[in-house]
Amino acid sequence: MTSRRKPPTVVVVGGGFTGGAVAYHLAARRLPRLGPVTVVEPRPLLGAGLAYSTHDAAHRINVPAARMSLISEQPGHFAEWLERTGAADRGAVTEDGHVFPQRRLFGLYVDATLLPLLGEGLVRHSQTRAIAIEKQGKRFRIGLEDGSVLLADVLVLATTHPAPSVPAVLRPLAERKGFVANAYASDALEGIAPDDRVLIVGNGLTSADIVASLDARGHRGEITSLSRHGLRSKGHAPGTWQPRGDFTTAPAPTVLKLLGQIRVELEAGRTAGETWHPVFDALRGQGGAIWAALSLAERRRLVRHLRVFWDVHRFRVAPQVEAALDRRIADGTLEVLAGSLVAASRDARSFVIDIRPRSRRTIRQERYDAVIVATGPAHAAVIRENPAIASLHAAGLVGLDAYGLGLAVDAEAVALDAGGSPVPGLYVAGPLARGSFGELMGLLEVTRHAEFVADRIVERLIG
Repeated sequence: MTSRRKPPTVVVVGGGFTGGAVAYHLAARRLPRLGPVTVVEPRPLLGAGLAYSTHDAAHRINVPAARMSLISEQPGHFAEWLERTGAADRGAVTEDGHVFPQRRLFGLYVDATLLPLLGEGLVRHSQTRAIAIEKQGKRFRIGLEDGSVLLADVLVLATTHPAPSVPAVLRPLAERKGFVANAYASDALEGIAPDDRVLIVGNGLTSADIVASLDARGHRGEITSLSRHGLRSKGHAPGTWQPRGDFTTAPAPTVLKLLGQIRVELEAGRTAGETWHPVFDALRGQGGAIWAALSLAERRRLVRHLRVFWDVHRFRVAPQVEAALDRRIADGTLEVLAGSLVAASRDARSFVIDIRPRSRRTIRQERYDAVIVATGPAHAAVIRENPAIASLHAAGLVGLDAYGLGLAVDAEAVALDAGGSPVPGLYVAGPLARGSFGELMGLLEVTRHAEFVADRIVERLIG
């Protein structure tokens, strides 16, 4: 009598969009030799995560719905779901016919797409947190917050972005009333009165969301949005063009040569009557190959000097959000300021903040009723703030990449240990792998990476 070997098990730690996408692309194959995919995620929805769990009506997806999908080969999958369900609000459609629905709807769409697989038992949702992971032979033991334990032949790390780090100048104020360290907490803006003066530290998409949310709540006080360069996220192109530029046939080996290529394409676009958008769309689509052609030193140079400029062009705000920003700037209630924090304190009435405007020696002292941190995820803090990843790091099974963008992985998305060797069966999916794969912050790129990781797992387990 022979015993049947149990099918290999896959556990995905983190059930935001990345984790939900990996689970979907594994389970949707319905391979009889692969066991159920377990996703460890404390939120009730799978695939929503931090970004798509918000219930704030002012928070919208920042690319048209027609370009967002859980399935790269079906780019209209989300738009079709919106049409079928009628879920989009009236304000979602712009004058040019693009649809920018509330962000929570994309989370509902991913969860609804996964629901049949959950019903069939092909995906399991463990609604808790992973707090400790250790390697036991060829398998992984995952300790959960609810006291239970999971064993996995393959483990996928698909955790959320770490929270922003509070700037050192502001840390003594972090516990004071009116200080918001986590802008995406459900009650983050509750204590801000309509006429309060607000300082937002950061000028990216999170900052834009905060302004739009405050505006929708009837806030009319002055807002200062402060960052080192004073660059706010750009909006979408007024028309539709094809991506412009080939950056991969002869990829630039240095950042300076890459900048030269970009300038040539931007000038060609201007001559053709185009905006800068098509060139950056091409850069986004070819980002992995561009990144792969650069040496370690050049990649570090790009991150250090050009990342902020890339971010404001790459991560564009929805037209509805852009309209709110433009209106507030025009009426004088929003100032986008380039500068740095010098000192901060709080007296009985307000926060007292010293700011040095960029390219000036003088210090400007301002009073604010609320201070909100919106500096973007502190990616390098993931090994400190996430207990499950911290346990892997303590065991020498994972480490940071060379750029402070996430975890070190090889070309197959397998985690590298402290000695730089791959850890068999331990994969990193989504933005935490971008130090090796390049552009992995946009949803389309994350979808493709989730598909890539699913392919690698199937090859490993089934061949």
